[in-house]
Amino acid sequence: MTEREKMVKGLPYDPYDKELVRGKRRAREILRRIAEIPEDKERQRKHFFKELFAETGQKFLIENPFICDYGSNIFWGENAYANFGCIILDAAPVYIGKNVMLAPAVKIFTATHPVEFEARNSGIEFAKEIRIGDNVWIGGGAIINPGVTIGNNSVIGSGSVVTRDIPENVVAAGNPCRIIREIKN
Repeated sequence: MTEREKMVKGLPYDPYDKELVRGKRRAREILRRIAEIPEDKERQRKHFFKELFAETGQKFLIENPFICDYGSNIFWGENAYANFGCIILDAAPVYIGKNVMLAPAVKIFTATHPVEFEARNSGIEFAKEIRIGDNVWIGGGAIINPGVTIGNNSVIGSGSVVTRDIPENVVAAGNPCRIIREIKN
């Protein structure tokens, strides 16, 4: 099994593996190109995001600056939007649903490290998949931690640190993020 296969499956992997380093460099180069495209050339920008990501919808918008590790593990939903300063560490797959709104400075982190210092000092990492359902709104500065799923139609308050799964149809906020109330349609 390659280090990339281990990484995507959530197994311990070597982040300095040559294939993984090439993947990060590829992403940086595409992101540099995107950053240089004028705002009124949205079609060009979409072309590069489609090249960078594993999958995208037809209609979406991602503001600059945008940062990711690989891009190739991001599945970006139809009509999903990311405001300025979004960071996605996509060592494991990140699924962004349809009609998702990410406010400024949202951070989504799949990468993590062993708790035991000896294992952590070895340089080995692992990653956990993140899933964000359809019609989710994540407020400014929120942090989504490894392994989290956020259910459809939910709202995450600004500045929240999401450390565990959030069900569908709720407003959740805080550090750690917790359910505040249900959303009734």
